[in-house]
Amino acid sequence: MGWYTSFIAALAFLAVGVIFSPETFGSLSNGENSEKLSIFLKLAHLLSFATAWGAALWATFIGGIIMFKNLPRHQFGNLQSKMFPAYFTLVGSCCAISLSAFGYLHPWKSSSTVDKYQLGFLLSAFAFNLTNLFVFTPMTINMMKQRHKVERENNIGDEVGWSKNREKAKTIPKLAAMNKKFGMIHGLSSLANILSFGSLAMHSWYLAGKLNL
Repeated sequence: MGWYTSFIAALAFLAVGVIFSPETFGSLSNGENSEKLSIFLKLAHLLSFATAWGAALWATFIGGIIMFKNLPRHQFGNLQSKMFPAYFTLVGSCCAISLSAFGYLHPWKSSSTVDKYQLGFLLSAFAFNLTNLFVFTPMTINMMKQRHKVERENNIGDEVGWSKNREKAKTIPKLAAMNKKFGMIHGLSSLANILSFGSLAMHSWYLAGKLNL
C-alpha cells in the first residue's frame, strides 16, 4: 500500500489515543482548553468532516455512476482501481482528523451520551474506510484484473455497460464464476462505503443541531 499505510495507521492510533486518553495530549476533562486551540480544533473537525462528506457523496452517488455509463468498461475499471485507494485514503484520513479533534474537545469520560454516540459514528466511518482501503479494495482490484484477462481473450470489455459480459457468461462458466465472486466482494465494499456514508450522515444531523443561523 506504500507510505499511506503507515500514515493511516498512525492516524488510527492517534484517534484512539485522543478519545480514550485525552490527558496525554493535554486535553482537560473539565473542558478548560484554550480558546484559540478550541477554535482551531473545531475548524479542523469541520473542514475534515465536510471534505469526507463531500468526497463520499460525489464518489458514491454521482462520479462513479457517470463514469460507468460513459466509459468503456475496462477503461472504467482501470480508472476506478487508481481512484479507490486515493478515495478511501482521503476519506479515512479526514475521518481520523475529525475523530481526533472531536475526541479532544469531548473526552470520553466526561462526554454526554449524545457526544459518545457521535464519537461512535465517526469511529465507525473511519473503520469502514480502513476496511475498504486495506481489505476489500485490494481484493476487488485483483479480481477485476483476472476477469479483464478472461474478457480480453473473448474480445469483450471495450463496450459501455455489462451487456456483452452477461451474454458471454452464459456460455463461459469461468467468467460466470468470476462475475459471482467479483459481485460478492464489490458488494461488501459498497456496503462498507454506504455504512461509512450513513455514519457521516448521522454526524451531519448532530452538527446541524448545533448551528445557530
